[in-house]
Amino acid sequence: MHARSLVAVVVLSSTLALAAAPSDLMGLQPTQAKAELRDAHGVKIGTALLTEEQDGVRVSMQVEKLPPGKHGVHVHQNGTCDPPDFATAGPHFNPTSAHHGLDNPKGPHGGDLPNLEVAADGHGRLEFVAKGASLGNGPASMLKPGGTAVVVHASADDGKSDPAGNSGARIACGVVVKLR
Repeated sequence: MHARSLVAVVVLSSTLALAAAPSDLMGLQPTQAKAELRDAHGVKIGTALLTEEQDGVRVSMQVEKLPPGKHGVHVHQNGTCDPPDFATAGPHFNPTSAHHGLDNPKGPHGGDLPNLEVAADGHGRLEFVAKGASLGNGPASMLKPGGTAVVVHASADDGKSDPAGNSGARIACGVVVKLR
């Protein structure tokens, strides 16, 4: 093989490898954040991973050691989680001043998430995209100055009642922090 042909093969191979490479190798990693969820005693009960997508923020949450049943989950306005009641997390993250609830025709808040179903063994998972939210700049960012927090409530969210869907006491909380 001639030197010129060999160079062309190497260039073509490199180009194809780059085209097939994962986006993170090309500097296009999606922005991610994480919240370590802790109960009122400071015990870690789970993690929420937040990943920016084209149409919002994907929230992937895994929990353990929670009471069985349905629990309301929301992103709250303040990046603080002072036990025992986590009141410092403030109201729901609501950059568009919408009404509360995924089932509300005038909603939802930017921080409204579906109920988390916890099994009899205390484990639960939730996967949802918060439409219109971001991890970038601007008022819809869950990484805004002052931060935000993910909060798990004692009861199910009814999906429509202002301001919090009658979801009860706050039983776990985690401050959202940027990963990349």
